[in-house]
Amino acid sequence: MRKKISSGSPWEDIVGYSRAVRVGNIVEVAGTTAMDGDTIVGKDDLYAQTVFIIKKIEKALHEAGAGLTDVVRTRMFVTDIARWEEAGKAHGEFFKNIKPVATMVEVSELINDDLLIEIEATAIVSGD
Repeated sequence: MRKKISSGSPWEDIVGYSRAVRVGNIVEVAGTTAMDGDTIVGKDDLYAQTVFIIKKIEKALHEAGAGLTDVVRTRMFVTDIARWEEAGKAHGEFFKNIKPVATMVEVSELINDDLLIEIEATAIVSGD
């Protein structure tokens, strides 16, 4: 079984990707940014962008039949690693008790200069 989750973004067809894909009991969520349509949420606020992104990931997980409690890995790509605590604080608020493995690395830039972080997630749904 392969279930593709779409966000409705026109970029999904142009680039050829899905917001998330579930195969069996594994859900992979694509790199997710703080874009809400054409608007960037939390401009200049890494914490706010991280919160928005995790909620966006949670929505995709729910559509795939999973939830944040099923997340086993997150990958955070930040444009300024010196600000890691802002992203870490937001991540901790959602994952404090779940404690997935996590990676945070600095990248030189994202697709828009106002985007400060992009996050990917992997979930494994138990019971399948």
